[in-house]
Amino acid sequence: QVQLTESGGGLVQAGDSLTLSCVASGRTNSQYAMGWFRQPQGKTRDFVAAMHMSGGSPTYADSVKGRFTISRDKEKHTIYLHMNALKPEDAAVYYCTADPRLTTVEKGFGVWGQGTQVTVSS
Repeated sequence: QVQLTESGGGLVQAGDSLTLSCVASGRTNSQYAMGWFRQPQGKTRDFVAAMHMSGGSPTYADSVKGRFTISRDKEKHTIYLHMNALKPEDAAVYYCTADPRLTTVEKGFGVWGQGTQVTVSS
């Protein structure tokens, strides 16, 4: 079983940038995918971005394309979510997720971290 630990959330102003990190521990190898979802208060948890740790093109939700970038450090079993030009509507709890299959991650059926709060003031 893989355990996920997110960090990097906080309070920022609209237009600012922020980078989230997620470290995978436990039964990890390069043959798994990781991704990010977010859940605004009182709303559903929605897909943000994902990629496979062995490589390949990442996938993004339309709402974050051009502003958010997902990246990985295979040696550290870590993924990052670089968020630029943040908007108040980006405020949410951001969750990291992982699974051996990228499609499973994208559909939200992988294992989850505990989440990290991002607050964006206008």
